[in-house]
Amino acid sequence: MSDIRIATAEDQILLDKEAKYCSYGDTVHYIEPPRIFSRCEGSYVWDTEDQAYLDLQMWYSAVNFGYANPRLNNALKQQIDTLPQIASQYLHKGKIELSEMIAVDAKNKFGLDGRVHFNVGGSQSIEDSLKVVRNATNGKSLMFAFEGGYHGRTLGASSITSSYRYRRRYGHFGERAQFIPFPYHFRGPKGMTKEEYGSHCVQQFARLFETEYNGVWDPKVGSSEYAAFYVEPIQGTGGYVIPPMNFYRELKHVLDQHGILMVSDEIQMGFYRTGKLWSIEHFDVQPDVIVFGKALTNGLNPLGGIWAREELINPKVFPPGSTHSTFASNPLGTAVGLEMFKMTSEVDYGAMVMAKGKYFLEGLQDLQKRFPIIGDVDGLGLALRCEICGPDGFTPDKATLDYMVEEGMKGDMIVDGQKLGLILDVGGYYKNVITLAPSLEISYPEIDLGLKLLEQLLVRATKR
Repeated sequence: MSDIRIATAEDQILLDKEAKYCSYGDTVHYIEPPRIFSRCEGSYVWDTEDQAYLDLQMWYSAVNFGYANPRLNNALKQQIDTLPQIASQYLHKGKIELSEMIAVDAKNKFGLDGRVHFNVGGSQSIEDSLKVVRNATNGKSLMFAFEGGYHGRTLGASSITSSYRYRRRYGHFGERAQFIPFPYHFRGPKGMTKEEYGSHCVQQFARLFETEYNGVWDPKVGSSEYAAFYVEPIQGTGGYVIPPMNFYRELKHVLDQHGILMVSDEIQMGFYRTGKLWSIEHFDVQPDVIVFGKALTNGLNPLGGIWAREELINPKVFPPGSTHSTFASNPLGTAVGLEMFKMTSEVDYGAMVMAKGKYFLEGLQDLQKRFPIIGDVDGLGLALRCEICGPDGFTPDKATLDYMVEEGMKGDMIVDGQKLGLILDVGGYYKNVITLAPSLEISYPEIDLGLKLLEQLLVRATKR
């Protein structure tokens, strides 16, 4: 095991400049000194010393199709040479065709007509969805969201994100959320199956509507004070918690009974991360609004957006000027998005991702059998979780996971004669969960390599 790594002289100069000139408002140094990266390809990134790191989090699932994907990169390059930019109030082919692809797909899957509205990223698209929802519900600004849910850090998005620390210094700006327990079975009541716990959570939510004195429902006029329920079908920052398959179907029944919209936040789990275009597809429900971002452009361009039912977003109810961004529906982003859809239509990405996910999950389950500190593993497609606990296999152990992350970033592990580092992401309610979001293009040998590197980190953690 190596000692603490020291930054090179060149890196230290850059780090000193960062300390003086860069805002830390969007910076988290998970390790000291932080790495400075110089190139990337496939499932790997390299630092300024040309040390390779296998990346199992792929920029929080923004780079679903691998770093420097040649096909998607070429789509961007070609667009630069034709129509690289145009004001968002003007039309171009990419915007129209990408909207059509998303809307036609939703019609085929959910049986609903709808429209697509673009913005520059996930949080901004959440803000647009809040406008759509408030507009459709006569200005209601109260929302339901989940404990453990994450929807962004703009003022509106942070109001429906369960972490108080993201809004502590800024207060609320219109929206407020009531946070409802998510069916996190590993930490739920004992004695219930996963499906029983899902039903139990829905029943507890439904109790809010039994009487006016629960504060959310007026039975005399049949009206709720709440406009929508914002859901991540699979919790992202909350630790890739996967609910039972009956959960959303039962929840949507309660919402429909009380005129509350369901907004599916697919920013992290969309674009085949779970083996389907949208993760909500696994649960046999019809969302009213879908919010997307990140992997739409494989991280090459900040582009996100929303799909909403026709009744919520048609020009009569959501007219021109309802929201705007200078860079929304920009032609570089839409070109990459179109190519991504073409690429995924040529190969059965659903089957491929589910097969790789099953293989990866079986490897994690094998590690769980051999290392008692792994309390829980689960996965859907290539959205996988590995919860690090104390010796009892249950008590959250953030310190051990932090140690594993730091060790992975030393870049000193040896597998088959190759020196490598391992990039892991930390999530979960107690920040003790490895949230694994590898490239969807990851090979089976690379999965095996990732499992071997994880095993080395687990060995170091148990021997320290």
